[in-house]
Amino acid sequence: MTEQKQKDTTSTTQTTEAIVAETKTAPENKSAENPNTRNKFGNRNRTFGRRQTRTRVSASGFEEKVVGLKRISKTTKGGRHMRFSALVVIGDKNGRVGYGIGKSTEVPNAIRKAIKNARNQMFKITMNKRNTIYHEIIGKHGASSVLLKPAPIGTGIIAGGAIRAIVELAGFKDIYTKNLGSNTSLNMVQATLDGLLKQRHPSAIASLRDKNVGEL
Repeated sequence: MTEQKQKDTTSTTQTTEAIVAETKTAPENKSAENPNTRNKFGNRNRTFGRRQTRTRVSASGFEEKVVGLKRISKTTKGGRHMRFSALVVIGDKNGRVGYGIGKSTEVPNAIRKAIKNARNQMFKITMNKRNTIYHEIIGKHGASSVLLKPAPIGTGIIAGGAIRAIVELAGFKDIYTKNLGSNTSLNMVQATLDGLLKQRHPSAIASLRDKNVGEL
């Protein structure tokens, strides 16, 4: 009886050692590390090429947002040359906002150039005491048209993409926006700025009509 128990114990120990050995020699699951492996729906888990809006506060007090980042390929006699183009919007959330484009063979250098160009062309945006625009207006540039409307207090910023970057960094708190044309990031930025800069102060409109602001 004792011999039978020893045999059972020995066989159990051998089986456990075999399982541990198989576990150590089994190949590791690389699906989490390989971005091109297929998920349970049969689609590839690709990560390259997704647009990510990144916000950073610089030492000068301006907030910086990378709105667009794309790869440019130029084919020459010597072969293909790859570069990157970055679209950056900067602002102080107090009425000053600007945008710039930078190109380079590396992404950090392209962003750095875009920020430098944005600082060289800053715009002063006017807004009322409720941190919204004075009146409804449509900004246009190229094939893009952006509708801008004042909103009541507590509405927030109703915008997305490049339009949101402009109105948010300019300092607006409540505003309605709607893209009516092309959704190209650069065109939307320029169309939004066109609409914001075409605003008219109530006092200017009152002087044109020979009236007081209270009579409007």
